[in-house]
Amino acid sequence: MSSNGHTNGCTARKINFGAGPAQLPLDVLETIQSEFLDYNGSGSNVMELSHRSTAFAKIIEEAERDIRELLTIPDSYAVLFLQGGATAQFSAVALNFLNLKPSQTADYLVTGYWSEKAVKEAEKFGKVNWVVPKTSKYQGVPAQETWKLTEEPSYFYYCANETIHGIELDDIPEVVPKDVPIICDMSSNFLTRPFDVTKYAVIFASAQKNFGASGLVLVILRKDLVGKNINKSIPVILDYKVQIDNGSMYNTPPTFSIYVANKMFDWTKQQGGLNALNERMDKKSSLIYETIDQSNGFYVNAIDNKYRSRVNIPLRIVSNGTFNEKLESLFLAEAIKSKMLELKGHRAVGGIRVSLYNGITVEETKKLANFMRTFQTNNS
Repeated sequence: MSSNGHTNGCTARKINFGAGPAQLPLDVLETIQSEFLDYNGSGSNVMELSHRSTAFAKIIEEAERDIRELLTIPDSYAVLFLQGGATAQFSAVALNFLNLKPSQTADYLVTGYWSEKAVKEAEKFGKVNWVVPKTSKYQGVPAQETWKLTEEPSYFYYCANETIHGIELDDIPEVVPKDVPIICDMSSNFLTRPFDVTKYAVIFASAQKNFGASGLVLVILRKDLVGKNINKSIPVILDYKVQIDNGSMYNTPPTFSIYVANKMFDWTKQQGGLNALNERMDKKSSLIYETIDQSNGFYVNAIDNKYRSRVNIPLRIVSNGTFNEKLESLFLAEAIKSKMLELKGHRAVGGIRVSLYNGITVEETKKLANFMRTFQTNNS
């Protein structure tokens, strides 16, 4: 890559602050580009390789080896590379595990858009308990002493980071009993911080945020729980036992997405692993939150400080106590002129959203923070 931001003579890249599919590191993209027409001397693109070929077997084996190394995943856990995105797991989790305990009830902590979708999907297949009251406004997490927990639930489910509302839980809630299986959607903050896999029964994460291209969901799960499943009516593609027995290849897996994930796992190791990326995420999110908090109310993030997401930061521009959609539209237009893309907030909440996945650098985040300050100066 040349110093002016061009790569291989092509147009300069812009910064993608979108919520996903997200920006990938340039060196990973350039490696993929160099292998695109002839992967490892095969004479084919990875997309053209048989998923049963020796060449692809090596790719998926390396991907599993690297993610096991990064997260210290023990052999008692299976690692699956599946299709259907995280949304398919909303169904798979309930179908496989709702009947684990005599209560045949699962506890769901709903803290935003995606956990709400998950609980509504689970309700199609059995009994679920909303741990906190339903709400139309998500700005934090109710105090744990107010939660309504089931006695001996089949599992406790939560979303570690709500991509749309910008709410993040950095660990398993303390109020959940230690013997309850924990199932967690980590789609948008996976690989941004270290965590102990063995605290969880199931972890799943879609790839298009922090470790690859869309079309792939990574599932990490305890093998012993799969063996306890008594539901014989699970659609085969959602049956974890079938997927484990077939090494994620009951049918053709998303081969190219697995290949990109393999490159991203290797890149993550080269960056210094999860401790290094955790420090980098702290720096990036602090740059944006400091800009918001020092704006004298021009920019507003309504989330309780304790639960502010480091990964997805929604904000509004306020004038005279009300949201100024005209200024927000101008902000987005001028950001595009400054080569910063995908900053529009989700339609469910509006405004602006800054996503700081692992493919975004500290320097790129500084550029956005400087733009925000300049925009405020010019429009106050």
